Amino acid sequence: MHSYLQHYINGEWVDSDGGERHEVINPATEEACTEITLGSQADVDKAVAAAKEAFKTFSQTSVEERVALLERIADEYKKRMPDIAAVMADEMGCPVAIGNAAQAPAGLGHILKAAEVLKDFEFEEQVGAARVVHEPIGVVAMITPWNWPLNQITAKVAPALAAGDTMVLKPSEETPGSAAIFAEIMDAAGVPAGVFNMVQGDGPGVGTMLTKHEDVDMVSFTGSTRAGIMIAKNAADTVKRVHQELGGKTPNIVLEGSDLSEAIPNGLQGVIINSGQSCIAPTRMLVHESQYDEAVQVAKSVMESVPVGDPKEMGQHIGPVVNAKQYEKIQDLIQKGIDEGGKLETGGTGRPDGVNQGFYVKPTVFSNVTNDMTIAREEIFGPVVTLIKYKDDDEAVEIANDTAYGLSACVYGPPERAKAFTGKLRAGLIGVNNWGPIPDAPFGGYKQSGNGREMGKYGLREFMEVKSIVGEPA
Repeated sequence: MHSYLQHYINGEWVDSDGGERHEVINPATEEACTEITLGSQADVDKAVAAAKEAFKTFSQTSVEERVALLERIADEYKKRMPDIAAVMADEMGCPVAIGNAAQAPAGLGHILKAAEVLKDFEFEEQVGAARVVHEPIGVVAMITPWNWPLNQITAKVAPALAAGDTMVLKPSEETPGSAAIFAEIMDAAGVPAGVFNMVQGDGPGVGTMLTKHEDVDMVSFTGSTRAGIMIAKNAADTVKRVHQELGGKTPNIVLEGSDLSEAIPNGLQGVIINSGQSCIAPTRMLVHESQYDEAVQVAKSVMESVPVGDPKEMGQHIGPVVNAKQYEKIQDLIQKGIDEGGKLETGGTGRPDGVNQGFYVKPTVFSNVTNDMTIAREEIFGPVVTLIKYKDDDEAVEIANDTAYGLSACVYGPPERAKAFTGKLRAGLIGVNNWGPIPDAPFGGYKQSGNGREMGKYGLREFMEVKSIVGEPA
């Protein structure tokens, strides 16, 4: 069993002051694989106090010093990538092939990009008679999810360090091991004491303590819209900045006349990878009525060919979903899809054939879905895709935008035709013949998918205040 019973506070690994032991269950074996200590109010207070004190000096460091720090972190991170992939396989069921090829490298990419952006960032400009400057915001509380653990952690930590902020991280209690390894990386890289702190815990406990804390200047959160609403309410009393990347229900418009043998498998990759546990997974596939029946058969064939297997074994299979609660949620939604009139083409409830333990979900395809059905509106967070029919381009856009979310959208087909859709879709990320973001471009959502942006220079700006200085001598 992995054991990470201490928190990382003020440059040291310390015992919890009154916290409770918590076990993480391996979703493939349903046995305990990691133990941590859920932090207490005393732990949070110590971490915030350390960050507040460290801010006095770290906020005054030069760009060159912070670039060098990020580069040292990147060097240490590279050494631990196999460890990160291995513990993700245990804690969240992410196959080691995906951990090595996508999960761990995504975290490294944010660190390297932050160093690159920092070198060229314009911290001040002259606006009329005023000098306008960007300054670090202060102490940042970071609350991160389990589905892409190091991606989300580094997408916050790296730009905050680049900005000159100090921070307290509360990683997901479902994937605490990768976060603990990251704290070890930060320690090995020589991050000054108090600049980076980590308190393990859950959302109702440590998460709430951090969002309400009067000495926290900003909360950066990635997770569900439901939790994001609670965080915003908790932070309101102290009027701290709240930066959020929340849920999604990505529409994938397949244009009339598209080559379905290319468009359908490409779009489904975003549903298959990570067992569908991605906020931008393009799970609502919109297909023109003239190609709908053919698209259903292609999607069915693709999803039936997806192997399911042990996350600790190398291969191109998918693993289980993260825990029993998530498994049961997905099962309930699949059953609701059947009950509400969707046609189950493949997959369905229960474990895949031959699997008798673990939280494995059958890769599932629904046809005859309308956009008012529960499976078309709620974020399933599993390997489940719904095919929705449209009659013309206007209806496709209407269906795509008919959602409370606005994190991402995709259009597959001839690029020039697809370009006509990009200005009509209400989402923060539009993919034309692809579904993923790139590290340079801003990432974040419209509507109930959040506020603020991560990645590149836009992510760096989120972690700074803007000050106008008028009347100073030339």
